[in-house]
Amino acid sequence: MALGLGQDTDVREGLAMSGKDFDGFVVLVTGASTGLGRAMAVEVADRGAEAVIINYARSAEEAQETARLVEAKGAKAVLVQGDVALDADCRRIAAAAEPFGRIDALFNNAGITKFAPNHGDMDAISAEDFQNLYAVNVIGAFQMIRAARSLLEAGPRPGAVVNTSSIAGVMGIGSSVPYAASKGALTTMTLSLARGLAPKIRVNAVCPGFIDTPWFGKGMPQERVDRMREATAASTPLKAASTAEDVAASAVFLASPTSRHITGETLLVDAGTHLGYAPLGMR
Repeated sequence: MALGLGQDTDVREGLAMSGKDFDGFVVLVTGASTGLGRAMAVEVADRGAEAVIINYARSAEEAQETARLVEAKGAKAVLVQGDVALDADCRRIAAAAEPFGRIDALFNNAGITKFAPNHGDMDAISAEDFQNLYAVNVIGAFQMIRAARSLLEAGPRPGAVVNTSSIAGVMGIGSSVPYAASKGALTTMTLSLARGLAPKIRVNAVCPGFIDTPWFGKGMPQERVDRMREATAASTPLKAASTAEDVAASAVFLASPTSRHITGETLLVDAGTHLGYAPLGMR
């Protein structure tokens, strides 16, 4: 029997209160083998998703562990290898959802960086670095949305896209200039596509600060990572170094029915790190 508008709202609210607001959802997460992507995949599975498509570029063994964790929460896990910088791979990744007939939420989480933290050292980066980072962090996200568009529009509610941007793209900080620039571009693209794809698709972005995952330690000695973690916790207003799960919960909120009236939003999830750089009014 078809639900009336009032009944449908009651059902959604009941599922949200039970912690199963993703009941029956089909979710696609790029870059889901470890870290934030894995946390997103597990979170939506825990909240009732029917299926989670887990994309990875190279880390097959780690992606299989994500799949195991997802299935332990009761969702079907579908593994798809692919590089989002390649349009053909994006179309193949999206096609993994075709047996389910729709994609309710797409998390554009795949990302790369080049570590050159001294932004004044302009010889530490090259044009190729910019091209590589933009290919994954910006063009890859665009290509994934384009490839998934028809499936995002096929569900009973507007499809949700959540792009993983970064506080680096808001404040011009982070691992390198091309990384910050690519994340700034991704945030701007979020606004463009939120307008262009409405009303059938919502597009939002989450901007993490430091996340305590192995990704942040790439290219750094462990001692430096430990110092960074301690310094981050000490310098944030909330006195915390965010975990992948902390950020995933906020990203999943943006894809949930609870945020059904939110689009074109950029949510800073950084324990208040941005407050130490400039007031929000100066963004």
